Order: sequence, then C-alpha cells, then structure tokens
Amino acid sequence: MTHLHAGLSSETTEKARLELNENPDTLHQDIQQVRDMIVTRPDIGFLRTDDDFILRFLRARKFDQVETFRLLAQYFQFRQQNLDMFQSFKVDDPGIKRALMDGFPGVLETPDQHGRKILILFASNWDQSRNSFTDILRAILLSLEVLIENPELQINGFILIIDWSNFSFKQASKLTPNILKLAIEGLQDSFPARFGGIHFVNQPWYIHAMYTIIKPFLKDKTRKRIFLHGNNLNSLHQLIQPECLPSEFGGTLPPYDMGIWARTLLGPDYNDETEYTLTYDALHVRENCLSLR
Repeated sequence: MTHLHAGLSSETTEKARLELNENPDTLHQDIQQVRDMIVTRPDIGFLRTDDDFILRFLRARKFDQVETFRLLAQYFQFRQQNLDMFQSFKVDDPGIKRALMDGFPGVLETPDQHGRKILILFASNWDQSRNSFTDILRAILLSLEVLIENPELQINGFILIIDWSNFSFKQASKLTPNILKLAIEGLQDSFPARFGGIHFVNQPWYIHAMYTIIKPFLKDKTRKRIFLHGNNLNSLHQLIQPECLPSEFGGTLPPYDMGIWARTLLGPDYNDETEYTLTYDALHVRENCLSLR
C-alpha cells in the first residue's frame, strides 16, 4: 500500500479496486501519465499537479486517463473563465460566509448506507436580498473542496438532497438558464466528485419545468441519477435508508441543525458578522477538516 492509500479502510480500498479500477501497483504510473498530458494545454494554468490532487480526478473518472485529464483541464479552465467567483474563494469572504450561515449547503454528519456524504439544500431558505445564487454556488464548491480532501469520499462519493418545500415561484424566477448553466458547469463538468444521486423532494410544478429546461445540458449519466420524489418520501427511503436521514426527510435522526457545517468551517468566527479572520486556501485545506466522514 502506498502513502496515497493512507487512511483508507480495507473495505474502501477494495471498493476502489472493484468499482474504480484502482490498482495500487500502477498508481504512480497512472498519475504521471495524466500529468504528462498537461503540456498539451498551454492555454490553461494548472495551479496544482501533485500526486494527491491528480488522484482525486482519476477516481472521479474511474482511472480513464483521457477523461481524467479532460476533467482536470475543465476544473482549472472553469476557474480561469470565472475569475470573479474564485478571487476571494475562502470561508471568510462575506458572501460565502453568509451562504454558509444560512445553510448552503447543509452537510450531514452521518453518511448513507454506502458511505456517501449527504449534502442537503433547503431551497426556500434562499433569501435573495441576502445571498446571490453565485455566492451559494461558491459556498457549495468551497464545501466540496474541503470534503474531497478526504480520500474515503473521493471513492464513496456524495448524495445531494434538495427540498423545494415553500420555494416560491418568485424565487424560482431567479433561477435563470445562465446561472443554472453555471452551476452545471461548476458541479457536473468541472469538479472531481462522484455524485451517486441528486434527489428532489416536495418540488412544485415550476421546478419540474425548470428541470425540463436544464435537462439537455446534463450528461446522460447525471440524468439517470436525478430522482424526482415529490412528496413521496417512501421512494427516497428506498434509495437512502431512514437511519441516515434527519426527521425533515422522514428519517430517524434529529432535525438538521442548519449551523453545524458553518460552525465546522468558520470555527470561532461563526457568530461574528463583522470581522473575518479565518482564511481558507482552496488548494490547501485546514488539517482538522481532513477527518470528516
């Protein structure tokens, strides 16, 4: 076992072998072959190319080296093309901090039955006078940057649940095709995370209409992993066991504490709306976040 497998359970190591085609004997060779492709894209600034970083992209693309490099290039290209989103990409940025404190995203401490980290969004909590959609997207991407440092999550992946209860038509009207396309590019096309499922619950008709609009921009694999449950929580429980869910989703866990993830990232700054002292470098995550499961 190489240092790149440090911290992985034996079950997860075996899962990586069976599901992701990960071979410890050729790991360094696989990484180097992806790194060797960087010279083919001189138009992109590859700001990080160490073994640990490239490995998460290989895992996201099941060790297909061509697809891995394409994702790696898109990751940095997306950041180059949206410099305003990433110039102050840290937890003490006022916009990101507000979004985190409003629960965007929520991150459950308990994984699902497959070891996947569960992210939740309560859409009606979006106060459009307080948070722009772009800041919410930035907070989600920053949270994923923190979480993806955990090698277990690189392999097990993530689940996203969006609760559309009480999400008004007026709120939905702000979800323009352009900002939805930005979210798709940032999450589907440019980030090395494995999403095992995206679950809509309590969605009104106009969210169905929105989904129809964005569907052509989604990869076939992504479309197959989007589940529209409406108010049928039983269908949600067939895919995610109630023991893994808070009571808002018919689970057996206590109601979700909207501040728990923000407190994890913000630490002592959580209750401080005026002073921003805790910095976050998107490429070098704080050590105490690495143990998150």
